[in-house]
Amino acid sequence: MTRVAVVGAGVAGLGVAFALRDDADVTLFERTERVGGRATSHERNRCVYDVGANYVKSDDERVSELVRELDEGLVETEGPVWTFDADEAISEGRDEDDSKWTYRTGLRTLGTRLADASGATVHTDTRITGLRRAESSDAESWYVEDEDGDEYGPWDALVLTPPAPVTASLLDLAEWDDDLRRELREAIGHVPYRPVLSVALHYSFEVERPYVRAGEHDKEHEVGWLSRESCKPGHVPEGEELLIVQLSPEWSADHYDDDDFGVATAAAGYAADLLSEHPFAAPDWFDVVRWRDAQPNDGVDEAVLRRANEAGLFFAGDWVVGEGRVHRALRSGLDAAEEILD
Repeated sequence: MTRVAVVGAGVAGLGVAFALRDDADVTLFERTERVGGRATSHERNRCVYDVGANYVKSDDERVSELVRELDEGLVETEGPVWTFDADEAISEGRDEDDSKWTYRTGLRTLGTRLADASGATVHTDTRITGLRRAESSDAESWYVEDEDGDEYGPWDALVLTPPAPVTASLLDLAEWDDDLRRELREAIGHVPYRPVLSVALHYSFEVERPYVRAGEHDKEHEVGWLSRESCKPGHVPEGEELLIVQLSPEWSADHYDDDDFGVATAAAGYAADLLSEHPFAAPDWFDVVRWRDAQPNDGVDEAVLRRANEAGLFFAGDWVVGEGRVHRALRSGLDAAEEILD
C-alpha cells in the first residue's frame, strides 16, 4: 500500500488522510497538541465558542457530503449574515442559501472526526523541520525529520499543508537536489499572509439581533466581522451572549503584540459602537486568540505545484486556492488526495 506522509493536521491535511483512508497508509505530523488548525473552539463557563473559523459553508458539494457523513452533533448556525460599513451602519447582506455548520461541541469536532474516520496515524506535538529526497531500495522516497532529529520514512508521497511561509522555509532547507525545489520555494514564499486577532466577549444578558454575523463590507473598519455564538445550538446557555470579534488584518498587524486586556478592551469598544449599546463595552470575561499566519491574501500558481507531483510531492491548504475558508482548505486536501491516486 502507498505510504503517505502529511505535514500539518489542519483540515487540509486531514482531508488528504480522509480521502486516502481506503487506498494508502497515511501518517500526519502536527506541530501543536491538537488537530484541526484554525477550525478550533474553546470552552469556558459552560460556553463553547469557535475562535478561528466561524463555521463551515456548504457551497461545495463534495465537502458538504463529507461533513454530512460526520454528522453526529452537527448543527446549523441560525440566522443570516449581514454587513456593515466604515460608518458602522449594519444592513441586510446578500441572501445566502448555503448552510453554515458547526458542532454542539464546537468546530474543533470536525478535526477530531476527520482524524478518527481516516484511520491515519497522527503524531501531535511533532514539528517537522527537515525534508529529504533519497533513494530507498529501488525507488526514490521522501523522509521527514522533526526538531529533535528523529527521522521518519521512507514515504512514497509527501504532502505539505502548513501556511505558505512555513512550507517555503521547509523547501528552502530540504535535501532535494532539483531546480524545481528552488522554483517552488520562490512561488510559495511570495504568497502574502494576514495576521488576525480573534476576541471572545461574554455577557450575562441576551442579545436580540436578526443576524448571526455582521461582516465589514468596505474593508475600512477596525473590525473584520462580529458574530453571535448564541445562534449556534448548544454553545451558549440561555439568557447569555458570547460575541466573537475578529479584528481586521490591518488592526491585528498593528496591535498583534499588545497585551490581552488592551486588545479585548478595544474589541469590546468596537462591538459597543457597532451594536449601538454601551453595555457591550464591559464584558464579563474575554478570551484573546492570536493567529500569526491566519489568511492568505492570494494563491499560488497551481501549475508550478503540480510539476512536483512526479517527484511524489504534493501541496494542500487555503493558500493553494488563495482563500482563507475552512471548506476551501478541506476541498484542497481532497483534491491533493486525488492527485496522489492518479
